[in-house]
Amino acid sequence: MNENLFASFIAPTILGLPAAVLIILFPPLLIPTSKYLINNRLITTQQWLIKLTSKQMMTMHNTKGRTWSLMLMSLIIFIATTNLLGLLPHSFTPTTQLSMNLAMAIPLWAGAVIMGFRSKIKNALAHFLPQGTPTPLIPMLVIIETISLLIQPMALAVRLTANITAGHLLMHLIGSATLAMSTINLPSTLIIFTILILLTILEIAVALIQAYVFTLLVSLYLHDNT
Repeated sequence: MNENLFASFIAPTILGLPAAVLIILFPPLLIPTSKYLINNRLITTQQWLIKLTSKQMMTMHNTKGRTWSLMLMSLIIFIATTNLLGLLPHSFTPTTQLSMNLAMAIPLWAGAVIMGFRSKIKNALAHFLPQGTPTPLIPMLVIIETISLLIQPMALAVRLTANITAGHLLMHLIGSATLAMSTINLPSTLIIFTILILLTILEIAVALIQAYVFTLLVSLYLHDNT
């Protein structure tokens, strides 16, 4: 059982070649598009949700920050669809890989920080030293603020990885317990199966919430630097 517990987190291969790239490119194909003047209910609902999310994230930004709206909307849609597809049986979730989450977090964080140093260098440097700091504490506070700045993309990636991985492991364990109890005690099996259904509903919510949290934090980092 210990060998199978983390089997779903191993990057799949096809004929010895990594298939993660194909899996990453697959979710955008599921986003419906319309070629007609009048959209159907699915596309109308999709556009309403995107507009609502975009409005909530972009309200606090200035004109320069709003240029990132397309990127942020693409990011939240990609993470949400990837997380949801990972809940399907015998599927692979790329967002359980810390390397991939770092590959998303570091460029976005770096772009926001570089934009801040280019446009508002005084304000960007002021974050390293709060106003009114006693002189003996200045070196220590500069080091602490620098570390807190550099750790932001790691926190983004680890938060997403840990939440998605923990949910998948818990579902795997409860599913295994349900299968093992089915031949021993039927009432206990029904109780555990009910818990599994409730956990699955919770994981669907977590998949969407984590996509929103990841994108919202990137948006806040962008707001601090524009």
